[in-house]
Amino acid sequence: MNILYGAYIAISSALFLSCAFPFWLYTRITGRYKNGLKERLGLRTRPRERSRVGSRRIWIHAASLGEVRVAKSIILSLKRISPACSVFLSTTTEHGRNLAEEILRDEAMILFAPVDFIISVRKALYHTRPDILVFLETEIWPAWIVEAHRMGIKIAMINGRISNRSKKWYLKVPSFFGYILGKVDRFSMITDSDRMRIIHMGADPRNIEVNGNAKYDLLKELADPSMEAEIRKTLNLKDTCPVLIAGSSRGGEESMVIKAYEVIRKEFPETVLIIAPRHIERSAEIASLLDRNNMRYQLRSEIGADHERSEQVIIINNFGELSRLYSVGTIIFCGASLVPLGGQNPLEAAAWGKAVFYGPYMDDFLDAKAILEENNAGIQVSDPEMLAEKALEFLKDPELLKEYGTRARQAVRQNQGAAERHARVIADLVR
Repeated sequence: MNILYGAYIAISSALFLSCAFPFWLYTRITGRYKNGLKERLGLRTRPRERSRVGSRRIWIHAASLGEVRVAKSIILSLKRISPACSVFLSTTTEHGRNLAEEILRDEAMILFAPVDFIISVRKALYHTRPDILVFLETEIWPAWIVEAHRMGIKIAMINGRISNRSKKWYLKVPSFFGYILGKVDRFSMITDSDRMRIIHMGADPRNIEVNGNAKYDLLKELADPSMEAEIRKTLNLKDTCPVLIAGSSRGGEESMVIKAYEVIRKEFPETVLIIAPRHIERSAEIASLLDRNNMRYQLRSEIGADHERSEQVIIINNFGELSRLYSVGTIIFCGASLVPLGGQNPLEAAAWGKAVFYGPYMDDFLDAKAILEENNAGIQVSDPEMLAEKALEFLKDPELLKEYGTRARQAVRQNQGAAERHARVIADLVR
């Protein structure tokens, strides 16, 4: 056994055991995390009961909401390739679990992932008995991976993405992560850069393929043309009214977006600003920022059938609406990119045929950025002054705005099909 892995098991076990009773007490008092607690501890046995007799068992782990959506496209492709397989899909968060139940109830058995404590992992693997364990994107769970390998379970990382930021962190303990990655049978990465980064982390180059980003396969179905009329009606937006959307904004960016908006509004006074923070619990913080700038606003939760939009600034404080909001955007800024936080996926807006703006910090979505820029469809800005300047340039030239939007949509459509390629990597391990 690798010495660092042994240390990881010792430390994680000590932390788990010392926190177990206080955490149990916390769940009883608050009710939080009570749902699915047995699954998280590896004690639930229901997955075995739901699988087909004699079928190959594939366990896919998708931690977040975004990864659950990616899992859907891969699972549907996998079912076309290997219709007899039984699929289990685990999530980490309750929001992810709820979405999985909503969109994949008929395709997979949904469960919570076990905590990365060796006993919980062993019990979960024993009860579920997968033939293949699949981790989506950047999920590296040491105990889970090593114990699955010990039990003879094939392991794959699918739609793999390693940013420069995460690579630097992983390389602080290269022998540890090299040992863990040595247990993985197949890596199906998004870009060649991701391939090179995971090789530097210790993965065997012979086990790595590059197959694109399965997220792009979802974008076409998300961009429903009928959505725009519905959102315009809900938010009381005229067709001629310019709309600036700051999507998935992070701390420090809203002040820059507001500064740009004030410049834009001098020439286009009807412009509506929609701020959709990456974490909706920051709504109060953004409201306070707008108050300090003497700007009136409404929360999205205050707008509905009985209360029309009456202000030019809207703060989105509910889940799952951003992709639909892009349908009404005129200028769309993708957040986490004017601050060094890796960016957000600009293709979600591009799929709607929109001109997409982003800052210089796009480390987590370099492939998406490259796709747009190769097609002359993305606009990088470095500060609020440049955001305002470029936005005004496009607002004054509707044909230029339309051309960029058309190229953006075409760029997305040209880069679909990755889900099936990733699914074939899983199917090859089944055989």
